[in-house]
Amino acid sequence: MRGLEEARAFYEQYGKEMIHSKFPELEGRIAVGLAGHGSECYGFDDEVSRDHDFSNGFCLWLTDEDDILSGVELSKAYKELPLNKARQNSALGGNSRGVSRINFFYRNYTGLRGLPQNYMQWLAIPETALAEAVNGEVWRDDYGVFTLMRQTLQSGMPEDVWKKRLAARAAEMAQSGQYNYARCLSRGQEGAAIMALNQFVKSACEMIYLLNRSHMPYYKWMFRGMDELEKLKDMKEPLEFLLTADNDEAGKVTKAGVIEDICAAVIKELQLQKLSDGSWDYMEPHAFEIMERIEDSEIRALHLMEG
Repeated sequence: MRGLEEARAFYEQYGKEMIHSKFPELEGRIAVGLAGHGSECYGFDDEVSRDHDFSNGFCLWLTDEDDILSGVELSKAYKELPLNKARQNSALGGNSRGVSRINFFYRNYTGLRGLPQNYMQWLAIPETALAEAVNGEVWRDDYGVFTLMRQTLQSGMPEDVWKKRLAARAAEMAQSGQYNYARCLSRGQEGAAIMALNQFVKSACEMIYLLNRSHMPYYKWMFRGMDELEKLKDMKEPLEFLLTADNDEAGKVTKAGVIEDICAAVIKELQLQKLSDGSWDYMEPHAFEIMERIEDSEIRALHLMEG
């Protein structure tokens, strides 16, 4: 049983009755589910995942007012449930279950008390943080505050911010993969070439997630998450090839050629989504094309690679 399923079953068996019998005043106001830090919140967990920060616990999210009134007692009651303790708690992941304020939960990922209010606040939040803020499942939220914030962070990114991030990723793909990788190799700078490849792969993956209107998860799950995407998920294998094959050639397939194939697929999708009309093979002109489609003059005036 995966962690999400185990946590849901534990809540159904113990948590629901605890809330109903001991905290009836919260039944129409509390949000319950499992989200945040940990592979189980993405549904990516396996047996290896259980060696640290893993339990059958779940999350209970309260408004500030409800936390002041009932948070301490609810936390005590939760800790009395027959929880499976994690084998080992890491410094950053050991306390992600249990009772927390809604605002505190989201502030861990956005750095804000509440939702982002302007484009600079949106641009400052890393995609991986947004992915972690909206992963997992919410099993009850009659009051709706937690879910409203979740839905906004999940799909409420302003169009111009989305386009700005796409433009930056396109520019990074051009610079790192189509330009710097081959130049580093021509100079015999193997280490620099590998760094260029790493940057290209990361930028290409984030581009693909953005084109799917999805947030890219933490780097070790970014390939795993591509299996669930609708568009360009077949780029997963060539992107992994760039990281795992030799720097010069692997059979008759060169990494430079694979980079161009990936860029061509991304360009085709940009054209399908009416983000670029250009027919260039190089990604950088497409980045400027995307910038031209940004309506907000302040965002359009930002540096091409900002975002």
